[in-house]
Amino acid sequence: MRDVAVIIPTLRRPDSLESALRSVFAQTGSLHRVAAIVVADNDPQGSAAALIERLRAEAPVPLTYAHAPIPGVATARNVGLAATDATLIAFLDDDEAASPGWLAALLSAQTQTGADVVFGPIRGRVPENTGWTTAYLERFFGREGPRETGLTDDIHGCGNSLMVRATALPSAAPFDVAMNETGGEDDRLFTALSARGGRFGWAAEAWVDEFAPPHRATLTYALTRAFAYGQSPTQMAADRGDWPGVVKWMVVGLAQTGIWGAASLLAALFRRSNRAHTYDRCARGLGKVFWTKGFEPKLYGAAMLKRPTA
Repeated sequence: MRDVAVIIPTLRRPDSLESALRSVFAQTGSLHRVAAIVVADNDPQGSAAALIERLRAEAPVPLTYAHAPIPGVATARNVGLAATDATLIAFLDDDEAASPGWLAALLSAQTQTGADVVFGPIRGRVPENTGWTTAYLERFFGREGPRETGLTDDIHGCGNSLMVRATALPSAAPFDVAMNETGGEDDRLFTALSARGGRFGWAAEAWVDEFAPPHRATLTYALTRAFAYGQSPTQMAADRGDWPGVVKWMVVGLAQTGIWGAASLLAALFRRSNRAHTYDRCARGLGKVFWTKGFEPKLYGAAMLKRPTA
């Protein structure tokens, strides 16, 4: 029964995309379930097409190319979904490489838990020249969770996940394209699913490695994203019209900014080895306070096309 599609959104990362694809080709104990690997190419020029054509003969399962020329990961995910009718959808990012048992572990966890969405752990990998920020950046680009597979209350991002299409992805275009440049389309999707009574699971053995490119493996980039992550709970409350919730999250953000801002000053003064972590907590607090659209960092979509090495 081929009931799973692996969707990989991509934007001008041919080398890491090939690594991601070959890691899926090498899956053990699960390829008989894979209906297709769908590459959703988010480059307006369609630069991934040649790679897909080259690898198609080597692919152990059907390899589908879907062009999503309007830049934005929400658009890319929607286009990828439109290219398959599989009932289970696994998402892998184009800067990730899956361990051989990745998909089998996700499928097993979904069967065990009955969850609508299952997440797996991520090992963050950064270039060698990141110095004192290395440990922080590896943790930032990674993902930790329980040691055992089971249900969880924690919500993570789409990269390294398995979703039941009927319940987690109920419409033809479930990802909000208004988030194309800022990200957070997965937060919005999962928050809505949680409000409908959806369940989330954790697959402890579904490991992937995420390789941060040099332009992202910087403290500035990570703290900018941390600020954007901090904006999410306040923004979600505003989207629901929950204005007491907006006030609550802003007050929480003010407290976090004060506490972690002071800790950041001390950590910087004494050059503590973990100071990047305190900067991160302060940035997330600031995001809860400055949550409106005028403060949203635009790191994705069209912004990515401005980088020669995107």
